[in-house]
Amino acid sequence: MNQPNPLIWEQSIPGGCHWSGILRRGTTLRLTDLQGGANAAVLFFNQEEKLERYNMADTLKSQHTFRLTKGHACHSDMGRIFCCIRADTAGWNDTVCGLSDSNLIQHKYGVARYQEHRNEMARSGLDGMLIELGKWGLGMRDIVSNINFFSKVTPDALGELAFQPGNSKAGDYVDLSFVMNTLVVLSAAPHPLDPKPSYQPGAVNLAVFNTPVEAVTECLHSAENIRALKNTQHFYCGDEK
Repeated sequence: MNQPNPLIWEQSIPGGCHWSGILRRGTTLRLTDLQGGANAAVLFFNQEEKLERYNMADTLKSQHTFRLTKGHACHSDMGRIFCCIRADTAGWNDTVCGLSDSNLIQHKYGVARYQEHRNEMARSGLDGMLIELGKWGLGMRDIVSNINFFSKVTPDALGELAFQPGNSKAGDYVDLSFVMNTLVVLSAAPHPLDPKPSYQPGAVNLAVFNTPVEAVTECLHSAENIRALKNTQHFYCGDEK
């Protein structure tokens, strides 16, 4: 693993499970697809003021993109930056397809409840997100358009979206370098457009290490990102960390 700094902590999230936690500014979260074909649905919130959250529309229009990958920043709805994508070996992360819900999971895979299947139950992305959001005093009204890391979805000439299997291989990773103290909420349930006939979500590994000093500058390729980074620094009283 090409990791520039010592590991702070590490945890694996089984396929279909969920996680949330605070990532401090100056740290980098590495998401790793352990078996290939994983989907890591993620939401970001300002840890100090959780009404500020990830904004898909501002993120995409400010960087003239439909997908996210290395060199892109994840913007908030207050004109600030949560994190920069410093590395991405899969090369494409879906921004528009949202989360699976329980109706979709049951329609595609049938019913697999905890009572009978225990940890092999079929969880939806929405249910996992809501469980984690509840731990922080948040709920359904706080569900906004999320990022689906490791998943690739492309449009055809008519605008129809198609899931592209095989986008992420075992060992592929994404590095998120944070410039804001951020509540990260994650579900490893299947992507809503994943065509697999059976419920087989992939596991995702989380690893955190200190961010190299030069990391943030790799996202400053646009005037919008430069301005958003300055706004973030002003939020922290001008601290350049």
